[in-house]
Amino acid sequence: MARPTVRATIVQASTVFYDTPATLDKAEKLLAEAAANGSQLVVFPEAFIGGYPRGSYFGAAIANVTEKGREEFCPEVDRLEAMAKKHKVYLVMGVIEKDGYTLYCSVLFISPEGQYLGKHRKLTPTGAERIVWGFGDGSTLPVIQTPIGKIGAVICWENRMPLLRTAMYAKGVEIYCAPTADSKETWQATIRHIALEGGCFVLSANQFCKRKDYPPPPEYVFASTEEDLTPDSVVCAGGSAIISPLGTILAGPNYEGEALISADLDLGEIGRAKFSFDVVGHYSRSEVLSLTVRDYPAKAVTFTSTSGEGSPQSQI
Repeated sequence: MARPTVRATIVQASTVFYDTPATLDKAEKLLAEAAANGSQLVVFPEAFIGGYPRGSYFGAAIANVTEKGREEFCPEVDRLEAMAKKHKVYLVMGVIEKDGYTLYCSVLFISPEGQYLGKHRKLTPTGAERIVWGFGDGSTLPVIQTPIGKIGAVICWENRMPLLRTAMYAKGVEIYCAPTADSKETWQATIRHIALEGGCFVLSANQFCKRKDYPPPPEYVFASTEEDLTPDSVVCAGGSAIISPLGTILAGPNYEGEALISADLDLGEIGRAKFSFDVVGHYSRSEVLSLTVRDYPAKAVTFTSTSGEGSPQSQI
């Protein structure tokens, strides 16, 4: 049976920093435009809701964390669900998620019926991201079965983690979403390799931002170059792209400005790619190489109680 063709769009645009309602309004406008163009799946960049804090010190010089640096963002999930339902698309959205007193860099999956399908939390924040973002665990590595294919997401530099990629391939990911904050040319090599390695479509969405999109110094300072920047200086150049399972560039990379970048995904190409190379199938050599994934929540504290005979009664 022939596999369907899926119209997919990746969004390359900037957050409205420190203004979540305005960011949601912008997201809906972009989503509506993509849906009007026939898109069935729309992927937004890393941390689009909440903002990727490029250039921020988080108010966190050594031994000095300011109240401003403690500001918290959380996704407006109800609004996102309503947007996906209104425009009848699968929505993959990068958000900053608040759980208890911890923030996570996450991706939410929402159906065209407006149903929350699941989330992925970034396993390992990169560099200074660790100042404010917590670490995900194996309980949020979903690959979601949908009528348009099996959809999953891996965020930015955790795409460089070969064992994480292998776990996603073993779950059967077909439309591999890679929201990112990396606009360097080397990122293109990463996403093309993943497409070839996994025999999957890779949809990489990044923000395109100018200096004027961010708060002014001293809150946000772009290293030693700040004095050389004008309001229109580009500080994140995008590079969003869509790659086929055979490593072909279907759309992008775009370094020109904010854009909607679309392509038609022929899902039959997945089988053709994996006929030659199936990394978790006939190329796996499981008698030599194997991977164990702990796909349950990592708990800092576990309580056990024992009965009179010393056997466990309960575990939380």
